[in-house]
Amino acid sequence: MMLAQSEPAPASIKLLEPFTLRGVELPNRIVMSPMAMYAADEGEVNQFHLTHYHKVAMGGVGMVVVEQTAVSRRGRITNGCLGLWHDGQIEGMRRLVAGIHSFGAKAAIQINHGGRKGSAQRAWQGNGALTADDIARGEELWVPEGPSAIAFAEGWPIPDAMSLDDIARLRADFVATAQRALQAGFDVIEIHLAHGYLLQSFLTPLANKREDIYGGSLEKRMRLPLEIAEDLRSALPESVPIIARISATDWVEGGWTLDDSVVLAAELKSRGIDLIDCSSGGNLLRGATNASLARGPGYQVPFADRIRNEVGVPTMAVGMIHSGAQAEQILQEGKADLIAIGRRMLFDPFWALHAVHEMGLDDDFVRWPKPYGWWLEKWARSVMTTPQTPE
Repeated sequence: MMLAQSEPAPASIKLLEPFTLRGVELPNRIVMSPMAMYAADEGEVNQFHLTHYHKVAMGGVGMVVVEQTAVSRRGRITNGCLGLWHDGQIEGMRRLVAGIHSFGAKAAIQINHGGRKGSAQRAWQGNGALTADDIARGEELWVPEGPSAIAFAEGWPIPDAMSLDDIARLRADFVATAQRALQAGFDVIEIHLAHGYLLQSFLTPLANKREDIYGGSLEKRMRLPLEIAEDLRSALPESVPIIARISATDWVEGGWTLDDSVVLAAELKSRGIDLIDCSSGGNLLRGATNASLARGPGYQVPFADRIRNEVGVPTMAVGMIHSGAQAEQILQEGKADLIAIGRRMLFDPFWALHAVHEMGLDDDFVRWPKPYGWWLEKWARSVMTTPQTPE
């Protein structure tokens, strides 16, 4: 039986304040950022996913965002992507959510279609287009979909340009996947509008060369993501928060810009989207989250700051936020409402608890799971009282 965390001590910093989205209250403002693991088989949750997400929930976050999850089989990025495109995948997700909840965290899921970046290698096998060696090893090759018949990069498959019927089917897939996620017990739904995947590729002029109602002007390029936002808001209960991850900029001349993102965020807000998760990049081969930028600590925080304060919508900051003190400063300065931690949380699944401890709070380990906190409190006392051996 899993053991929930101890009752927390009274919060004295903003990072530990609860945050409410519609009918869901997060116990604190620390979020595990969605990061694809490419470890599934036919979209199914397995022991890796259970261990991976449950240990982070045990580590004190307010919300876990489960990695991008395909709304259709063709919408996978790789053969290892999680999916919720049929009812048989619900039970594994239900087990995943139950474990997250058992440690006191809320559970969100990022739903996605890989678009022209689909039919790709798993990240650690090259992170490129599938090769003959991959096929010989048993990986399946498929033709991806996109707004236009433009390959993601040289050597990648040319996607099928989606017809209006394809788009109608896609909209239904997003709704059905979100409804399955609610059956599995997820608290929050995140729409993936970032990193060059299908919905973001409709937004950016780098990938969208259509001449119909879904291409051309900014208004037309935003049409499909906004329709999906409307579809989900209409299909889901009013109490269920819907958030959106965006690429605030492509970092490429002639691509999607922060000014475009401000317009998009306002349109999403008007359609009932509750928070904007501010990432960037993904439309060049040089990385999923940025292209030409020399990254530094908090390099994407200005995106969350501008959108939050110009549009008046809650935002989540992500990207090279290393310490609790740095996260706290972002919140105190009103630049974001939530802090998402990605790779740092892979390195340290207990990042949230360590951050609080390093800020001088929770010296008695009351926020830790009781079986851990009991031992750690004794250990801390023994360290403080044990005489030091002179050199």
